[in-house]
Amino acid sequence: MTDRLKPGDPAPEFTLPTDDGGTLSLAGLRGRKVILYAYPAAMTPGCTKQACDFRDSLASLHAAGYEVVGISPDKPAKLAKFRDRDAITFPLVSDEDKAVLTAYGAFGEKQMYGRTVTGVIRSTFVVDEDGKIEQALYNVRATGHVAKLRRDLGLD
Repeated sequence: MTDRLKPGDPAPEFTLPTDDGGTLSLAGLRGRKVILYAYPAAMTPGCTKQACDFRDSLASLHAAGYEVVGISPDKPAKLAKFRDRDAITFPLVSDEDKAVLTAYGAFGEKQMYGRTVTGVIRSTFVVDEDGKIEQALYNVRATGHVAKLRRDLGLD
C-alpha cells in the first residue's frame, strides 16, 4: 500500500501529457488552487458521472479560484475521445505508468465487489497556491462527490 498524503504535505510534482496533445505540470499552476481528481477509467459510467459533475460545477469552482484537473492511466487519445464525447471543459492528464497516481497514494490495493484488487483508488486532492495538500480524500464516491466537495470548500 502506498502512503497516503495528508494536509500540509507537499503535493508531488508532475508533468504529464494531456487530452489535447500538450503537457500540464503542477508547477505551471502554482499560485492557483487546484483540484486534482484521480479516476480509474475514462468513458465508464461512474467516471463519466464524476467528470460531468466537475464540468457542470466548473464555472463556480473557477469563480472561487480553483482549477480542476482529472488524472487517469488512460492514453491521451482515449482522454480526447472522453473530452469530446462528454464536453469535458477542463484538462485530463494521462499517467500511463501510474507513477504520479502512486505518488499521491491513489494507486494500490482496493476493495471491488468484495475482492481485493490493485488499481486506481478514486481520490481527490485540493492543492493550495503554494503546492501543499489542503485536502486528500480517498475512496470517494463517483456520484455526489463534487457536491460534497463544494460544501466542504464552503462554496454552497
